[in-house]
Amino acid sequence: MNPVSSCEPLRLPAGSPPVACVDIGGTKLAICVADEHGLRGQVVEPTAKHGPNSALAAQLLRMIAQSAALANVPQSQIAAVGVSSCGPFVLKNGLVELAAPNICGGLAGPERGLPNDWTSALLEAPLRAAFPRVRVENDGTSALEAERRWGALRRNGQPLAHCAYVTWSTGIGMGLCVDGHILRGKNGNAGHAGHLFVSDNHEALCGCGNLGDVEALIAGNAITRRFSQVGYADAAGLLTAAKAGDAKALSIVDELCRVMGRTLYNLIVTLDLERISLGGSVFWHHREFLLPRLQAFMAGKLPALTLGCELVSAGLGDRVGDYAALALVTA
Repeated sequence: MNPVSSCEPLRLPAGSPPVACVDIGGTKLAICVADEHGLRGQVVEPTAKHGPNSALAAQLLRMIAQSAALANVPQSQIAAVGVSSCGPFVLKNGLVELAAPNICGGLAGPERGLPNDWTSALLEAPLRAAFPRVRVENDGTSALEAERRWGALRRNGQPLAHCAYVTWSTGIGMGLCVDGHILRGKNGNAGHAGHLFVSDNHEALCGCGNLGDVEALIAGNAITRRFSQVGYADAAGLLTAAKAGDAKALSIVDELCRVMGRTLYNLIVTLDLERISLGGSVFWHHREFLLPRLQAFMAGKLPALTLGCELVSAGLGDRVGDYAALALVTA
């Protein structure tokens, strides 16, 4: 598959103008600058969720300036900004705002516990006022582009035509490609299968307001909400306990893998895929433990559709967010 090595950061061609790479997640923001010297000047902060709905955009502008300074690149030389962001998106006057369940507290209301009442957060308009070119995509879609260019969604040096990228992180996100065409949808929200209903569990509240969707059941923040009261403070604690042989933790993890396995199966049989690469903090840090369980769930189910479809770890590893943003603003 020839994935990019995390030890060999991608470099732009000599003389290429620098670009800013923005990765927006429900938990953190990561920003770096890319040029002929590689990916540099990375800054990481918790995602802004307090104050007015312009707070996130203000944070991004400040962090881009900080990253450029760390990389010793004048901000005035940044030719483009690629934004790989959790979604969903809404369009206001043709420009993207975020209606992200793990950022905007006005979607599910006070029960969700987010410290704001936003139903959307400003994003694209303030960036376009500051930089000459801005491209915003759902993080699943942009990660898919990166995995098809440099990562695990390639074969014999060519991008796969029927594939998906799935992130199992703070939320659950996906990028989809069929017949060589990346699917985007009317507002750029194709791939939000994390909000498929898979359960009647009315105690599992998603930040979007749904009860019992995939994200409400298995996302990183859902694991904390659902299982902290039974002794597992977060996803890392639960998975560490399961790997150590804790029977209760292992039973919970098997149920989480059943939900994710069903979700992946639904993607495969709906889109007739040949490979899915998986990333995100929950999956990536425990991939040796989780991947065989997900592969086992697929085995033997409707072979006419599932045979020939591989589940693999993301070729770009824990840098997939940086490369995802870079893929948006490089040819």
